[in-house]
Amino acid sequence: MIKYYPESGVEVSPFVAKHYDTLMNMASFGRYSSFIQEAVKFMNIEPGDRILDLGAGTGRNACLMMEHLSSEGKLIGIDVSHEMIRQFRKKCVSFPNAGIVNARVDKSFPFKENFDKVFISFLLHGFPQQVRESIIENVCRILKKDGIFFILDYNEFSYSEMPFYFKVFFKMIECPYAFDFIERDWKSILHSKNFGFFKEKLFFKNYVRMLKAGRNN
Repeated sequence: MIKYYPESGVEVSPFVAKHYDTLMNMASFGRYSSFIQEAVKFMNIEPGDRILDLGAGTGRNACLMMEHLSSEGKLIGIDVSHEMIRQFRKKCVSFPNAGIVNARVDKSFPFKENFDKVFISFLLHGFPQQVRESIIENVCRILKKDGIFFILDYNEFSYSEMPFYFKVFFKMIECPYAFDFIERDWKSILHSKNFGFFKEKLFFKNYVRMLKAGRNN
């Protein structure tokens, strides 16, 4: 697998991809399942929504979102890993209106249709800032005028002010880009890219945030 961003942790190896769900359970001390259910609930998914899942991975999150959709709704995932795509298709086999394409999230999306909601989970922090902003701009282009962008990722905080045990854990698991991500004002950045109407839900002692941003007309 080609690594487009060698310093990033979001481009995982085939081995990590194969065991990704187990690793996420371990990293969250067994709380990932209840945590992601709360995050999906926060999205207020409507039965007929068209959802784009960026970095859809194994399909674990997509399956939870699909439970809220009717046959009129649709979910499309994007992922660059063939192993992740294999798992996605296996997990989502009972949802005929869920699909996934092999594509990079840091390039223009291969769709003409507009989406009601776009979801990205623990992926944006793994890119250089210029690439992050390009992703946001691409999301704005494919959202409907009243569409919503959901970013599930780290909240804004100071690494130097973290408790020692959190600081050690964060340094162990995260790439250099993450240290830059947590210091930025993401509402201001999103506002500059034609987003507003912000709402958020915090998790894990406020170190993780689900940020809702509505596309401005």
